Amino acid sequence: MAVFDSQAFLKTLTTEPGVYRMYDEDHQVIYVGKAKNLKKRVSSYFRSNIPDAKTRVLVSNIRHIEVTLTNTETEALLLENNLIKKYQPRYNILLRDDKSYPYILLTDHRHPRLAFHRGSRKKKGEYFGPFPSSAAVSESLRLMQKIFPVRQCEDAYYRARSRPCLQYQLKRCSAPCVAKVSDEDYAEQVDMVRQFLSGKSHQVIATLVGKMEQASMALNFEAAAKFRDQIALLRQMQEQQSVAGNFAEMDVIGFAQLNGLCAIHMLMIREHKVLGSKTFFPKIPKDSGRDEILTSFVGQYYVSTGSHGRIAKDIVLPFDIAELDDLAAALTQVAERKVQFRVNVRSERAQYLELANKNAMNSIMVKQNAQDSIDKRYAKLKAALGVSDINRMECFDISHTMGENTVASCVVFDGQGPNNREYRRYNVTGITPGDDYAAMAFALNKRYGKVTDPDKVPDIIFIDGGKGQLSRAESFFESWTLEKLPMLIGVAKGTSRKPGLETLLIDGGRKTINLESDSPALHLIQHIRDESHRFAIAGHRSKRQKQRTQSVLEEIEGVGLKRRQALLKYLGGMQGVKAANIQQLKQVPGISPQLAEKIFNHLHDKA
Repeated sequence: MAVFDSQAFLKTLTTEPGVYRMYDEDHQVIYVGKAKNLKKRVSSYFRSNIPDAKTRVLVSNIRHIEVTLTNTETEALLLENNLIKKYQPRYNILLRDDKSYPYILLTDHRHPRLAFHRGSRKKKGEYFGPFPSSAAVSESLRLMQKIFPVRQCEDAYYRARSRPCLQYQLKRCSAPCVAKVSDEDYAEQVDMVRQFLSGKSHQVIATLVGKMEQASMALNFEAAAKFRDQIALLRQMQEQQSVAGNFAEMDVIGFAQLNGLCAIHMLMIREHKVLGSKTFFPKIPKDSGRDEILTSFVGQYYVSTGSHGRIAKDIVLPFDIAELDDLAAALTQVAERKVQFRVNVRSERAQYLELANKNAMNSIMVKQNAQDSIDKRYAKLKAALGVSDINRMECFDISHTMGENTVASCVVFDGQGPNNREYRRYNVTGITPGDDYAAMAFALNKRYGKVTDPDKVPDIIFIDGGKGQLSRAESFFESWTLEKLPMLIGVAKGTSRKPGLETLLIDGGRKTINLESDSPALHLIQHIRDESHRFAIAGHRSKRQKQRTQSVLEEIEGVGLKRRQALLKYLGGMQGVKAANIQQLKQVPGISPQLAEKIFNHLHDKA
């Protein structure tokens, strides 16, 4: 392809704001950027003296540029981050965290439900958060269940109840589904939940103290003890989440960079409580400066689609960045309220920033130590196998129960260890039940039958099994047409099947390698083998459970896929279907009175 004519292209550019996309000779997006003035910004890439080595390499690879005009700089910022997420350009700093942040949802029902929520906020109700991780939400819900007996069950399960469930027995739900609590008392508990999640825990405690005293004066000591326990748990939760200070809402961003690694630690404070923290390891091109890294992080973290609810009023930064005013204006417009960045902070903010920076550096040290361990294991494995380099390894395993629901797994390890995104499972079909050799051949064909990209061909394929499994794998690769051929290694367990006694089989088992039980190379092989085993078993169990919950309904004439799904969803799973009477079955959408009777009779005959 011809060299990019930058001068001719620059003549066509406007001075309006917008976004530009740079392409290489393979027409792959290699960089996405935004600009107040497109002509001025893009022209800066083609100056005669560019001091930045990374920019020089980027420019040398440009073969085509496309621009999109926007009405405002905020629109440009939004579009830029959406395109970065879409294309993942190799010269952009990538956050690599595309998950939306979780909330606690208090639904809008007669008997509201407390629930974990992630994604778009379309459901009616009140949202509290965001939380930095699903674990933080789960822990909060677990503690709330002990304090406030507000239901957390699915709506379908709630509607199908005819008697209290186990949560009522454990005093973690007041069972509004079967009228074990009045609507007024339940609404009172919901209101206290609402106040507590809004940061008004002192008011909740004051209310409970008043109720405890009233119950005590009325000699209702059982109720007084219940209120006392609620107060104790609330105070315990306060201590765990409290922050010494007067800042109701703030994000504190810590930054550390060492030996090519960069960590950004986010400390989130809402309603005077620490909701949690999270460390990010953005993917950064070589020679990227800390100003560029932090600017990209702030843009991608806060301006991504659906992030409106998590933009704090105050954002504490570890150092000043060039586009601070533009980012603040953009975030203010997106959040529809004033957003301020704080730099060179003092007092309490400085203490939080110091803590965030310390956590960022600690995260780098932990990650580096883990990487050093992985590098050591790879080096020992290369020496043991006599190979010069290992960039990608894959391992296969087969899981089934007496030949039924056979699932094959393939896990992938690269230079960083497990690469979960590349993991694959295959539902094995068309073989004799229990034939592991045929199942292995099926999985290999599924995995490599249509591979054309040499980068997707592993350097080593581990087969969890003995000579038979290895021979089947070697038979598959006899007709291999690509230039790169993976090394095939069988991992045979010892006679006692204890870890540390594995034997490596090469060349169809004609050559064996026995590693010491404390060898780092063997530990790496055990890791990848155990990971493939875990992944296969998880897939098999899921398939088996799905079959168990649907097989009985599949036997009923007139109950197809959509009706099975409606029954399971509306009645809260197979257990709810079996417990339902004919009247309850008739209420399921798509189930006629005649079909409800047929389902009921079939299930009772089965019992």
